[in-house]
Amino acid sequence: MKKVSSYWIVSLLFSLIIWLGLPNPSYADSQSINAQTIHVLHRLSFGPRPGDIERVKSMGINNYIQSQLRPETIRESSKIMQKMAKFPNFNLAPTELYKKTVPPLKKGAKDFTQKQRREMNKSIRKVLQESEDARLLQAIFSNKQLQEVMVDFWFNHFNIYVDKGNLTRLLVGTYERDAIRPYALGNFRNLLGATAHHPAMLFYLDNWLNTAPGSKGARGRFKGLNENYARELMELHTIGVNGGYTQQDIIALARIFTGWGIQRRGGDGSGFKFFPERHDNSDKIFLGIPIKAGGIEEGEKALDILASNPSTARFISYKLAQYFVADRPPGSLVNKLAKRFQETNGNIRDVLQTLFNSPEFWNEKYYRSKFKTPYQYIVSAARATNTDKPRWGRIKRILEQLGMKLYACKTPDGYKNTKEAWLNPDAMMRRISFAIIISRGQLNQGEPKRINHRQLRATLGNNFSAQTQAVISNSPVGLQAALMLGSPEMMEK
Repeated sequence: MKKVSSYWIVSLLFSLIIWLGLPNPSYADSQSINAQTIHVLHRLSFGPRPGDIERVKSMGINNYIQSQLRPETIRESSKIMQKMAKFPNFNLAPTELYKKTVPPLKKGAKDFTQKQRREMNKSIRKVLQESEDARLLQAIFSNKQLQEVMVDFWFNHFNIYVDKGNLTRLLVGTYERDAIRPYALGNFRNLLGATAHHPAMLFYLDNWLNTAPGSKGARGRFKGLNENYARELMELHTIGVNGGYTQQDIIALARIFTGWGIQRRGGDGSGFKFFPERHDNSDKIFLGIPIKAGGIEEGEKALDILASNPSTARFISYKLAQYFVADRPPGSLVNKLAKRFQETNGNIRDVLQTLFNSPEFWNEKYYRSKFKTPYQYIVSAARATNTDKPRWGRIKRILEQLGMKLYACKTPDGYKNTKEAWLNPDAMMRRISFAIIISRGQLNQGEPKRINHRQLRATLGNNFSAQTQAVISNSPVGLQAALMLGSPEMMEK
C-alpha cells in the first residue's frame, strides 16, 4: 500500500512542479491583508508556523516589521533556550575549543599519535555537529526570524568552507556566533571587521600565511605574500568585481594585511593575533589613497576605506534587493538602498527599513517571485508542519542531498539564492521525496504521525492558486499534506 501511495504522491507532485517554469498565477486578493501578511512572513522569516498569520494580522504588519528589525526587543522562546543549553561547546571561545579538542604535542614529537588523532577528530566532529544543530534549531524555532534570515544572508556573503581543514570544522560555529550574528542587523563596518579578524576566515582564505617577503617572520610556511583574502575582500565582501580596483590594489591590500594571523592557544581567546615580525612595514597606496606604515592599523584603515566606498554601498544593496525582492531587482530599489547605506554609514537595519518601506517590496508582481533555496525550503517546511523535535541528522542529510550541505560551499561567494541556481528536475524530485517524508511525520523524533492537512492549510494561509487548489481538492485526503508541501506556493516565497 505504501508503494502505491508513494507512486501517486510523486505523480501528483510532479504535475505541480512543472508549473514552476510557468508565469506566476494571478491572485485575486494579491493586495489583501492576508496576501500581504503571507508575503511579509515569507520574506522576513522562514515562513509561518501555526498561528503566525493570525498573530501578525493582530499586531499589524508594520508593527511586526518594526519588531523584527529590533531582535533585542523580542523575547526568545523557552524551548529554544532549553535546547541551546544542551550544547556544551556552543559558548566556548575559539582558543577554549582548541584547548579542549586538540592535545599539545608531546615533547620531541613532530605529530600526533594515531590514538590522539582519532580522539581529536571525534571531538572536532562533535563540536561541528553542535554548530550545525544550533543553526537549524535557531532557524526553525527562533522568534527573531529576521535575524535568522540575515544570518543566512551574511554567512553566504562572508562564506567560509567548513572542510578547508580541522580548524574551520572546529571554529565555524564561533565564526557564525561571534562574527555574523551580533552584526547581522547592525553596522556593516563592524560586521566586516569581525569577519576580517576571525581565525576561521583567516584560515579559510589563507591570510594567516600572508607574510612580507624578507621580513623577520618570513620563514617556513610563512614565506611570502598571499593575495587570496585581499582579492576576495574586494571582489566578494565589499566593492564587487566591477568596483574599479586593479591588480596593484590587490597586492597593496595583501601587503596591508601581512601579519594578520591566528593564535590557537592563549591570548584574549578570540584566536586572532597580529604578528608584527611578518608585517610589511612600508607605506602603501590603496585605491589611490596613501596609507602610512602603521602595523595593524593599516588593515583597519583599509577596512574603513572599503566599507565607505560607494561601490560597496551599491554592491551590498544589490544583493539585499536580490535576496528580499527579485533575482533581477529593479534598479530604482538598488539606488534607494545604496543612497541609504551611504547616508547611514552602512546601518543595515536602516537599509532594510528602506527596503521594507519601498513600493518595490510591496509590488504584487514580486509576490512569490523568489524560489527558495534548499535550506529555506526545508526550514520553512519544518516550521509549517510544527516539527517540534526534529531529527537533525535526517535534515542535514536531506540538505546535503539537495546540494546545500550546511557550511559546505567550497567557493568564497557562498551558496546562490536565485531560481536559476536551484530549479532543475533532479532537485525537484528530491524535494518531492522530502515532502513525502515530512507529510508522514518522519522528520520528527518518535513515532511518525501524519501531518493534518487542514491544519497545514490554515498555517499556510490557504495561499494556493486555483490550479493548485484543484489538484489538492481532487486528491485523496491522505495525499493533501504532501501536495501542499510540494506545491509551487511552498517552494516559492
